[in-house]
Amino acid sequence: MLKLNLGTLRLQALAGAFFMASVATLAPTVPAWAQGPGPVRGLPDFTELVEQVGPSVVNIRTLEKSRGASPHGGPGDEEMQEFFRRFFGVPLPNGPRQGPRPNRPQDDEQPRGVGSGFILTGDGFIMTNAHVVDGADEVIVTLTDKREFKARIVGADKRTDVAVVKIEATGLPAVKVGDSGRLKVGEWVMAIGSPFGLENSVTAGIVSAKQRDTGDYLPFIQTDVAINPGNSGGPLINMRGEVVGVNSQIYSRSGGYMGIAFAIPMDEAIRVSDQLRATGRVTRGRIGVQIDQVTKEIAESLGLGKAQGALVRGVESGSPAEKAGVEAGDIITRFDGKTVEKASDLPRFVGSVKPGTRAAFTVFRRGASKELTVVIGEAESEKVATRKPAEREEKARPSAAVQLLGLSVSELGEAQKKELKIKGGVKVDAATEGSARAGLREGDVITQVANQEILSVKDFDAVVARLDKSKPVSVLFRRGEWAQYALIRPAR
Repeated sequence: MLKLNLGTLRLQALAGAFFMASVATLAPTVPAWAQGPGPVRGLPDFTELVEQVGPSVVNIRTLEKSRGASPHGGPGDEEMQEFFRRFFGVPLPNGPRQGPRPNRPQDDEQPRGVGSGFILTGDGFIMTNAHVVDGADEVIVTLTDKREFKARIVGADKRTDVAVVKIEATGLPAVKVGDSGRLKVGEWVMAIGSPFGLENSVTAGIVSAKQRDTGDYLPFIQTDVAINPGNSGGPLINMRGEVVGVNSQIYSRSGGYMGIAFAIPMDEAIRVSDQLRATGRVTRGRIGVQIDQVTKEIAESLGLGKAQGALVRGVESGSPAEKAGVEAGDIITRFDGKTVEKASDLPRFVGSVKPGTRAAFTVFRRGASKELTVVIGEAESEKVATRKPAEREEKARPSAAVQLLGLSVSELGEAQKKELKIKGGVKVDAATEGSARAGLREGDVITQVANQEILSVKDFDAVVARLDKSKPVSVLFRRGEWAQYALIRPAR
């Protein structure tokens, strides 16, 4: 449990008061008549917001049945267990382990974690985070009037971390949903939740960023609102009393709050919750490609103009993308009428399109743009890519021309071509100097050099012989199932 050192807090407060007094003493005196009529602004008053929204915020406790020796700690540390699961992905280090107790049924329900939520509708639909209810055998919702309800999990979407639960009640105070798109950086916002089980705790701060890309499926609202374990699933509220986000994550190097918190934009959360309430699941589009970011150097070397789009590193066999003609090394620059500025834009664009829909998109391939059409498939559960060990092929075949790049290559065997699902290429037997600095290594398979397709060692030597020896060279290569670009700077 969280303990507060009041003595320390008083000391800090006194120190702050002393500092302000000192500053006031040193400040020069300005006559009243010389002071400008500028506006006097104080800190915002959140009391009315708390009275308005507070009754709509709920505490969520989850229980799980005891199944012999528990991997979690005892009932007294469920908050810290939830903290370590969420922010580190591991159980509490050196935490107490609870084995089976004599004369205790093995299916006893044990506290699992705590979180927050808020009432969407007056008839009992409540929004929270998916990680709050994940793995729970029972969900208990406590209202501000201390009434408790067993909740039914309507649905949870791990990709967006949004879940909806239902309690059997009517006449509940529902929140007012706001437009997260209207948020402005620097705007005051407030959070209400149950950090460490402390129900209806209120914290406030400002919006630091609106579309913070953290690598997750959705861009987050970044704030400096104090968020701690137990706040997960609670509302982020603007000064109009509207919920504009769902508090979900923090950034921390120490394990505690460090001034950076992330909330799911409410427009995305509502879109997901509507599907969960209708069908219990979320349907998303997919095309079956693995992507990466396009760097400035790669864009310049390929003649793309600027670093934008999503680099296709791999295409799934039998996927909609393969049927549409997408190749590894393509750069998808537009999808369904929208410009793909960065790689993370593409899954969001594709995911928002209904499966079965035909969508047009643009790829940049070997120096030119190409228009393609794809029939959107339905997203499935994530699959772990596996790589088979590469077979040994022919011995290295050094060439005078390749000394420019520090590469020795050999022909690619038919077995490896079949394994990688490519028409041809050359295998890297040795990478030195510029190629090594660019990240190439033995076993990589080169399929393009300077936007030219490479099917054999003969193609490779011919392209390299025509290179401008003073300019960097772009190389598309495969490493296992993944394709990526490297920029080799020739030796001088």
